[in-house]
Amino acid sequence: MSSPALNLVTITDPDDERVADYVRLRDVSLRRSLEAEHGLFIAEGEKVIRRALEGGYPPRSFLLAPRWIESLADALAEHPDVPIYVVSEAMAEEITGFHVHRGALASLHRGTGRVMADLLGLQRLVVCEDIVDHTNVGAILRSAAGMGWDGCLLAPRAADPLYRRSIKVSMGAVFSLPWARVDSWADAVPTLQEAGFLTLAMALSDDSRPLPDVAQELSPDRKVAILLGTEGDGLSRRWIEQADIVVRIPMGHGIDSLNVAAASAVACYALGPAGRMADPSGPAAAGA
Repeated sequence: MSSPALNLVTITDPDDERVADYVRLRDVSLRRSLEAEHGLFIAEGEKVIRRALEGGYPPRSFLLAPRWIESLADALAEHPDVPIYVVSEAMAEEITGFHVHRGALASLHRGTGRVMADLLGLQRLVVCEDIVDHTNVGAILRSAAGMGWDGCLLAPRAADPLYRRSIKVSMGAVFSLPWARVDSWADAVPTLQEAGFLTLAMALSDDSRPLPDVAQELSPDRKVAILLGTEGDGLSRRWIEQADIVVRIPMGHGIDSLNVAAASAVACYALGPAGRMADPSGPAAAGA
């Protein structure tokens, strides 16, 4: 059986309306309005494009330098009606406004997405309050997925996990790790507690407890939600006061804290399945 023909379209004009999805990708304000209006997001690089397609996100179009057509041919063949805009690497840079060093982009439909209730039956959740940096959100998603956590919740003002930079830093984890926005910032923590989660606020406060001590006390079947705050100011006072326990990562050399993305990785390891298995004296080993 012959493979379906690819829908190849050569683009020679950077102002061609057919590639409007890819224009000025570095302009965050433009992307927010465009992506909200059309319900799209951009994936960059072969690996990330494949993960987005495998995650069930329908493609709108592809923008590829010629060298990527053969490499992605099997994935492209799954969507024979979707246009593949073929451009030189110089043309890709002119359209997007930056050097597309991987030379492969895709525009995909966001779909309806998940809601908070969809994640409340899971075991371990990372919860991002007002983390506005797309790189940090992507790194947090990558750490959570890699450390065996089940999902991520984001407050309304947290950065978009489907923004190009978030996707790239997450290495496509955003497509495999379930995530959703919380229904209400004010009620997010009580809602988690009502669903059976032990809520752990990562914060520097007088009553905070060392992370390793808290990790040792947790039974393997305990539902846990880590609360992470915005860059600089950290968690809001409301979320800290609502949380069951305030935890901190013990530090040295006069350093009081880590970047939120680094802190999330440490917490996900210490409180997740990998960290408990690595400690022979922990509750998992003792059968707690």
